[in-house]
Amino acid sequence: MKRLLIALICIFFTLPNMAQDITGVWQTIDDKTNKPKSDVEITIKDGKLYGKVIGFYDPNPNYNPLCEECKGKRYNQPVKGMVIVDGLTLDDDVWVKDDGILDPENGKTYDVKLWVEDGKLQVRGYIGFFFRTQTWVRKK
Repeated sequence: MKRLLIALICIFFTLPNMAQDITGVWQTIDDKTNKPKSDVEITIKDGKLYGKVIGFYDPNPNYNPLCEECKGKRYNQPVKGMVIVDGLTLDDDVWVKDDGILDPENGKTYDVKLWVEDGKLQVRGYIGFFFRTQTWVRKK
């Protein structure tokens, strides 16, 4: 009985952390087609959150567009391998940063908040008071 109680206590304290784990590979979903578009690997380094494009869902296995609209060092660079979530910090249970996420299709960066809800990654980009939220799905 004592072992069961200890096991239940351990499970109780570790499940919330496991359920909210943001690291790993996430599928981005195309807003227009509602189909998987790319895979983004989310990592934490030195307490900051980063996301790098690691693959695409395209019939052409060599598909790797260039970021033609990007500015600076990202200009005309391949999107695969590009860091698009850059240096977010944790504020309560939400990862945030001004100009923290890049849309490689238009080359613009947006203020962003990321959090896990019901096992899915909520990605909310802001321009002033206007925002749009995408839901990314954990890759299995």
